[in-house]
Amino acid sequence: MKLYSIDTGHFKLDGGAMFGVVPKSIWNKLNPADENNMCSWAMRSLLIEDGDRLILVDTGIGNKQDEKFFSHYYLHGDASTDTSLAKHGFHRDDITDVFLTHLHFDHCGGAIERQGDKLLPAFKNASYWSNQEHWDTATKPNDREKASFLKDNILPIQESGQLKFIPREEGIPFSNDFNIRFVFGHTDSMMLPQIQYKDKTILYMADLLPSIGHIPIPYVMAYDMFPLTTLQEKKSFLQEAVENNYILFLEHDPVNECCTVQLTDKGIRVADTFRLSDV
Repeated sequence: MKLYSIDTGHFKLDGGAMFGVVPKSIWNKLNPADENNMCSWAMRSLLIEDGDRLILVDTGIGNKQDEKFFSHYYLHGDASTDTSLAKHGFHRDDITDVFLTHLHFDHCGGAIERQGDKLLPAFKNASYWSNQEHWDTATKPNDREKASFLKDNILPIQESGQLKFIPREEGIPFSNDFNIRFVFGHTDSMMLPQIQYKDKTILYMADLLPSIGHIPIPYVMAYDMFPLTTLQEKKSFLQEAVENNYILFLEHDPVNECCTVQLTDKGIRVADTFRLSDV
């Protein structure tokens, strides 16, 4: 097995929304905001080369939405899925599996592309993986979460015939040395890949832990549907990570790809940060 970090670009989100009840006087030191209170965030995917399978975990925001939509998110940076794949010698047509942690637009937008007047899978040779419970949430969203679930990102996956569902069973294997963990605070049935790699455990944190700035337990996003559930899930996963020396892969941290955590007098805090290629 080989792992590669895939940079799909950066975007901006409101700092207050990203840090919830934490005052700006505190979070602004972690990720300084611009004049519009917006902070820069990565959209970092993970590529897993596992035998004859090439698995892409999440796809970033994509480029098919209209100018008005993108004006809210200030996309920036030179990286894209295609350029990042090419750096490692791959092409999007090589992808055999697209594993979607959840279906919010910044995680699945790049899964579908616009070809003329049609919306088609961007990875034509891949199976697309979700789970039934989360799919139901995304296709019949509540009013609060509706803006994050865009039909153009989701329904064409099913229409293509490439959609497959994973049973919602904790620890279910997806491939060799790749098991799935489920969490429920950010959105219903978000899936976290847990990967055994070079005698280490790497946990893809998705939106349970967007950045190292979110390691303190109360630092929970206002975007989360059930913030108290997120709080308990974070507490449990971070304690597990301390006890077992997990490597945490960070999807949205604008600087740091990976980190480890340690117990301090102030609670669990970052221990080391490093690139995935250094593992």
